[in-house]
Amino acid sequence: MQMLSNFRQLLTQTQLDILRRLYNDGKIGGSHTAIENLKKSVASHRRGSVEKEAKELVKMGYLLPKPTSYGMHVSLNPRMVGEIETLLGI
Repeated sequence: MQMLSNFRQLLTQTQLDILRRLYNDGKIGGSHTAIENLKKSVASHRRGSVEKEAKELVKMGYLLPKPTSYGMHVSLNPRMVGEIETLLGI
């Protein structure tokens, strides 16, 4: 449990909110959503950092990017869903 607690500290609250939103909406693998839509699940004073935090989650391997002609979309990496569930306490 201590290891999970330490790992959870590496993620910001905004990143946890993003992961929770995508998980609850079933955006895993081929099902994706625009980064703009993720701002709706974050407190108003943290909305400005959503794009930066999502890019960081892509670097960590939690999110898969899906470039489109009308902006970047993301989804949860299906290989990381088990770890994401643990982080979210599901």
